[in-house]
Amino acid sequence: MFIRFGYEIGISCDQPTPMMTYLSVDRARRSDIISERGPVADPPVKIGEVVDPHGNVCMRMVVPAGGLKLSYDAVVSDSGRPDRVNLEAKAVPVERLPSVCLPYLSASRYCETDRFGPLAWRLFGEIEPGWQRVKAICDYVHDRLIFSYGYAPALRTAMEAHEERAGVCRDYAHLAVTLCRCMNMPARYVNGYMGDIGVAGDPAPMDFNAWFEVYLQDRWYTFDARHNIPRIGRIAVARGRDAADIPLIQTFGKHELTTFKVWTYMEETGAMTKPHSQPDVSLLSPWFSEQWSRHVREREHGREH
Repeated sequence: MFIRFGYEIGISCDQPTPMMTYLSVDRARRSDIISERGPVADPPVKIGEVVDPHGNVCMRMVVPAGGLKLSYDAVVSDSGRPDRVNLEAKAVPVERLPSVCLPYLSASRYCETDRFGPLAWRLFGEIEPGWQRVKAICDYVHDRLIFSYGYAPALRTAMEAHEERAGVCRDYAHLAVTLCRCMNMPARYVNGYMGDIGVAGDPAPMDFNAWFEVYLQDRWYTFDARHNIPRIGRIAVARGRDAADIPLIQTFGKHELTTFKVWTYMEETGAMTKPHSQPDVSLLSPWFSEQWSRHVREREHGREH
């Protein structure tokens, strides 16, 4: 199976501004890329790459006065298989965890484990440690939160999402990560691409997606509290303790986001002989709020009945 994916992001700055981005595909998936164009900066600027402490590739550049547009377009080969499920996967006692897992047990910027401990143990303490416990956490988070771009402040923490009962995929991941850590299971935040492959289309504009991974038995497993079912075609970009570790864009100075388009869909071939499909709307389209608000109200009504 082939998946076409990419982005077009515009940044406006009044003066030359250093910028870092976490937009590069995970190094483990690079060998699956069949065709690609970019990343391309317009106007052209020097783009450097560094590898962060979590193993992610981070791009560095200086945005010129006036701004620039970054774009990337690629086709990746994918197995077409959904996320791996292992109902027998057991939690690993803390004393036997690999040392690389230990940072993913502690509190982080958006995951306040110190505030969730009693609640987590009350809700999940009687469930068998391992896959069943993580699944129970996913079920809880999925039912607890209502998804809405209308309620997406960038600085919302796991506790705030839990109390406000609303959020976007980032908030679902942060809350689930926090609860898993409270139960002594290493959990890390993942950002990447995931299109509507094998499922009904989503009325929201395409965006980067967030999910999480939990270390069980002898490896990291993918979980997704927002969709709460195994999905096809995830393309990871970066992993960290939470979103603060892997911001899509971080500028060291004032900037304005002028363009934000993302695409992810099944493609017929890997040749990229045709232009990519243009999203009908983007997250910067102001008229979209009303449509999405109606979708959320319908979902809430369905839950009540």
